[in-house]
Amino acid sequence: MNLFQVLSHRIRGVSAGTGVLTTEHFRWKYEQAIQNRRREFYRRLNIKLVVRDGHHEWYGCNRNTPRCFGTIIGETPSYLWEGRWTPPCCLAGLRVTARHVFKRLREAGVRYWLEGGSLMGAVRHGDILPWDYDVDIGFMRDDIHRLSFLSKAAAGQTVDDQGFSWEKSNNGDFYRVQYSPINHLHVDLFPFYERNGTMTKDSWFATHKQDREFPAHFLKPLATIRFVDELVSAPNNIHDFLELKFGEGAIENPEYPNPGVLRMPEELRPMVRGDRERAAEIPPDY
Repeated sequence: MNLFQVLSHRIRGVSAGTGVLTTEHFRWKYEQAIQNRRREFYRRLNIKLVVRDGHHEWYGCNRNTPRCFGTIIGETPSYLWEGRWTPPCCLAGLRVTARHVFKRLREAGVRYWLEGGSLMGAVRHGDILPWDYDVDIGFMRDDIHRLSFLSKAAAGQTVDDQGFSWEKSNNGDFYRVQYSPINHLHVDLFPFYERNGTMTKDSWFATHKQDREFPAHFLKPLATIRFVDELVSAPNNIHDFLELKFGEGAIENPEYPNPGVLRMPEELRPMVRGDRERAAEIPPDY
């Protein structure tokens, strides 16, 4: 009998034969006690999602709570050090935020494209990389005026009518859209402009090797790719674009964001490459 079953049994034992659950109020209290103990049980095991009889029960973060991990240090989130990938609740929040941002950009006529690891995830999985902690989007700086929330964000944090928080970063010339003012799962928006046939911007991340200039022809024309269950804009000739950003063979040879700090275990690579035969041997924690 596991811990949750023991706790449930004790609660039922207290009420059995006593008639305590004869009123609606006490039945509600009973169900709340069961739910609270279930939540505590899963919290102790660091379980975020349980699928029971085809229904999804979430026990991780949501819009009204902070995300499940703290500040990213050395491009390596805490869950990677724990031998895990991104919590499913965090991935779900990132997908919701990304779809919202794509919708706003399309409605405003802003020219955008997937960037960096997000584009890599689209190529490999049609989704966010299973260990990633944000979504990266490039857009044309000349289009900032088209989307009012970008203009407002330049003056300070603003929350849109759907509860998403828009702000201009203090750490460089880019914008950030957060799942909520409380939950800081986010999409980063990088404003690019063309100079002498090269796409460039005004600030760079020295620790991100993929954060570099690229020829403007990759955006002429824009292509599309499947990502978070939507068809979104992407550079043309995606394979060459990603090899320019990450290096030759990067698509076929997955790696964590900062391999100098933490490398992907060799036994996990087949899962990312789509090698189903060997991926069956992957430990369930991942």
